[in-house]
Amino acid sequence: MSAPFATRAWVEKSMLPRVRAVVSRLPVEPPSWLLAQALNRLLAPRLPEDAREALGERAVEVRVTDLGVVFRLWLHGGRFAPAPRALPVTLRVAADAPTYLRLLRGEEDADRLFFERRLVMEGDTEYGLWLKNTLDALGPLLTWPSR
Repeated sequence: MSAPFATRAWVEKSMLPRVRAVVSRLPVEPPSWLLAQALNRLLAPRLPEDAREALGERAVEVRVTDLGVVFRLWLHGGRFAPAPRALPVTLRVAADAPTYLRLLRGEEDADRLFFERRLVMEGDTEYGLWLKNTLDALGPLLTWPSR
């Protein structure tokens, strides 16, 4: 493999725009369903009942900015699922994929990322704080991939 193919800069400059162009045209439901299944395994069993009640029945939009993928989720009946289109979005969260991965692994502080504008949250502030504090209290959701 030649040197340009092995660099992160080459991937970001050459491949990400192509991936983003394709992924951004996909419907939101299939990736939302996949993320919901992952969250039902990793997060739902760890959510306390008060968090389920406070966070339930509202739509959250998660945007992965570098990949162009958007997820719309809600917590319904104690399980994550794609949010119905008619349900208004309560909170929008946006960051690039590496930032989300570091957050899930507990390597980054959400507050610092927010103030550095690497993690953007828009919408219901109280709901966003409840969600952030709940996730902080649970600790890392991923222990892989290790470095």
